[in-house]
Amino acid sequence: MSSAILAEGTPAPASSSKLGAVLRVTSGNFLEQFDFFLFGFYATSIAKAFFPTSSDFASLMLTFAVFGAGFLMRPLGAIVLGAYIDEVGRRKGLIVTLAIMASGTVLIAFVPGYAAIGFVAPVLVLIGRLLQGFSAGAELGGVSVYLSEMAPPGHKGFYTAWQSASQQVAIMLAAALGFALNELMPPAALEAWGWRIPFFVGCMIIPCIFVLRRSLQETEAFQARTHHPTTREVAASMRQNWRIVLAGMLLVAMTTATFYLITVYTPTFGRTVLHLSAKDSLVVTLLVAVSNFIWLPVGGAISDRIGRKPLLVAMTVLAILTAYPTMSWLAAAPSFGRLLDVLLWFSFLFGMYNGAMVVALTEVMPVQVRVVGFSLAYSLATAVFGGFTPAVSTWLIEATADKAAPAFWMSFAAACGLAATLMLYRRPTR
Repeated sequence: MSSAILAEGTPAPASSSKLGAVLRVTSGNFLEQFDFFLFGFYATSIAKAFFPTSSDFASLMLTFAVFGAGFLMRPLGAIVLGAYIDEVGRRKGLIVTLAIMASGTVLIAFVPGYAAIGFVAPVLVLIGRLLQGFSAGAELGGVSVYLSEMAPPGHKGFYTAWQSASQQVAIMLAAALGFALNELMPPAALEAWGWRIPFFVGCMIIPCIFVLRRSLQETEAFQARTHHPTTREVAASMRQNWRIVLAGMLLVAMTTATFYLITVYTPTFGRTVLHLSAKDSLVVTLLVAVSNFIWLPVGGAISDRIGRKPLLVAMTVLAILTAYPTMSWLAAAPSFGRLLDVLLWFSFLFGMYNGAMVVALTEVMPVQVRVVGFSLAYSLATAVFGGFTPAVSTWLIEATADKAAPAFWMSFAAACGLAATLMLYRRPTR
């Protein structure tokens, strides 16, 4: 069989490497998360470059608001691009999401600062974030469903967990670059222009990811279907299954709130709230990413053995019971060691929960609209809970004068996850 025929979507031969397929499909997911994390890592520098005000708090809140605005585009991207992927196929759809995502990444990397072009600068940054959010709305769903459909029977949890694991590799690279820049560059230069270097690195990775994703093969499960829903049929199905989508959104709540708390918000929290060094915050973020990378496939594999529900219930209950006490312990005597201990505990809760949650979400969605259903639920949760976690955390600390206040947000999200688990597993999955 010629490579040209394969490129049109013929299923890969049985001898093809599963590892190669995982790497190809998760590569775009890596890029999306890499750029998102950089925005959080360098929030204070971005605030000064694009959102200068007389108040550091106001500048930071504007920056996090723009960061969160990208997540508001996710539900729209989930519906539009998710329906497209369900209709034309996983491979073609994921190439489109990558192209849109890359456009946003390049735009943010090269926008001049407010001092150079005035109000146009923050507007262009906002447009870049909106493009990224629109793409990401279907990217996670497309990748998760692809991994679920290609997984051998009895191993769907383990395989699907690599969607989230690829994000941890992005955090590791972003944190490592940030640490190196802090070591090699004077603080003034890093603040003025050095923070852009990791964004340029992301731009240079884009061509490699396009090459990888173009060689992706369509899943056999998708090609075996005799009918692929039109956009109108997808919309009708979403109206009929809105309860499942809503429960799925609540199921994702703990994942998104905890994830953005322990990754994107950590560098800012460590520097501005706990008054630790930027180096300490980046090292903790790097180690948390390694921890996430380990626990995610472990959680997926355990859920393959004991079922999704027991793991989801156990992790949400633990989060509700321990989030505030551990954060209070950290706030009482901030240190590198305490920050690392607390975030590694949160990493365990996140990794084990998310390892089971992602595959559970693919299983509860109607099969014909699996991508759009998954993507819409995930995107709504990210828009409501995840994307605004840095802004909500900043506001909670300011409003309560309690450095441990972000734990209230995490506990609330965990309670939503627990409620959703109990709702979804009272009824048969589809």
